[in-house]
Amino acid sequence: MPLAAPLSRRLAVAVSTVLLGSALAACTSTGGDDDGEVTTVTVGTLRGQPHFYAPFLYEDHATGDIEYDVVTLDTAPALNDALLSGTIDMAVGSITATVAGAAQGREVKVVAGAADGGSGFIGNAEIDSVQDLVGRRVGYLESSSQYVALQLILEEQGVDIADLGLVSLSAPEFFNAFNTDQIDAFLAPEIGVSLALGAGGQEITSPYETDIGRVNIALLASQDFIDEQPEAVQEVVETHAATTAYMVDNQDEWLPDMVAEYGGDEAVFATALDNFWLRADLSPTLEGQIDNLITQMARLGMIDEAPALEDVVDTSFASRDEPDENA
Repeated sequence: MPLAAPLSRRLAVAVSTVLLGSALAACTSTGGDDDGEVTTVTVGTLRGQPHFYAPFLYEDHATGDIEYDVVTLDTAPALNDALLSGTIDMAVGSITATVAGAAQGREVKVVAGAADGGSGFIGNAEIDSVQDLVGRRVGYLESSSQYVALQLILEEQGVDIADLGLVSLSAPEFFNAFNTDQIDAFLAPEIGVSLALGAGGQEITSPYETDIGRVNIALLASQDFIDEQPEAVQEVVETHAATTAYMVDNQDEWLPDMVAEYGGDEAVFATALDNFWLRADLSPTLEGQIDNLITQMARLGMIDEAPALEDVVDTSFASRDEPDENA
């Protein structure tokens, strides 16, 4: 079964290679002038995941006077830790990790959408169905929407998760583990999905047909930064929206530059292009999907107690309009 074919103009593909350096603490957080006005915002994003690329274009599409520093980390929980410590100001990060943090009283909020999709459920040539996973080694990403989807798919298909040999991996590890037969299948984010498909993997089933749909990543800010710098948050959200609009409408302009700068197989990037939906809204539909994600995470035991939706989402900044799926 092929991957679901979303609109190719609703995504971002590139692999970020900006290095964090020897320690995140060495990075400069928010800069300001003598009057306390924010002049620089440090934005975190994930290394090596194409749907996290937008912050690298913020500087070119800034809607105000704020300048942007971009740093990359390896995991979604690390991004949220950096937000809470104040080492970074805002981030494109995981909604699922944000829900998990909120369940522990950690005050990081979704302030805008960033990208839906970017997932795939891939197996080797011996796996034709979910039932074929029994007794197999299956890779998964902790604290991710992909792990929620995996559990929901297994439930729907009547497969006990205890009958799988689960292997916890970080996002950059999936393709190598699959390609070297360390795992037989995985449900994980891009770009490992497209790499695996290019190496002979096949989709087991769509990851987008569960109760959580395509929900994945968002623009995040700590409650402290929201309280202290609401005007800066608003400007970053507007820049994020302008950047997203540019990426949707001008893929031919930015994608070749990214491929040339970061390397990789253009055919693999092209496959990944059809597996993303960029967004910058925080529509009632997205808010409802996040609420459903919270419910499912609590039901599946991923969190001890479901946090209130308002402890995860702040609708004060982003557009509430529903995105045009036909754009």
